[in-house]
Amino acid sequence: MTGVVEVVITAADPDWLAAFTRRLVDDRLAACGHQIAAIRSIYRWDGEVHDDPEARVALHTRAALVDRIVERADAEHPYDVPCVLALPVAGGNPAYLEWVLRETAEV
Repeated sequence: MTGVVEVVITAADPDWLAAFTRRLVDDRLAACGHQIAAIRSIYRWDGEVHDDPEARVALHTRAALVDRIVERADAEHPYDVPCVLALPVAGGNPAYLEWVLRETAEV
């Protein structure tokens, strides 16, 4: 286990998501975020199937910071139930993983 995770968050507004990502990086909750401005989400909500454009960001951060990111998303995200998923990073470039740990807050 590397102690690093990738946290995926989606939102309808790419500009809102970029600003949210910036706040997380500024607050050292994530080392970086790689955003894809245009994705297509197909999902069931309130008994209906929706097909909507969204944006997606992949944050690189410490596993120990996931709960704080979820709390921030719950408080600031425009969705009632924001998509926030943490995926474990099993390995990678050791120098990059060390950088992620250096650039994020210690818990």
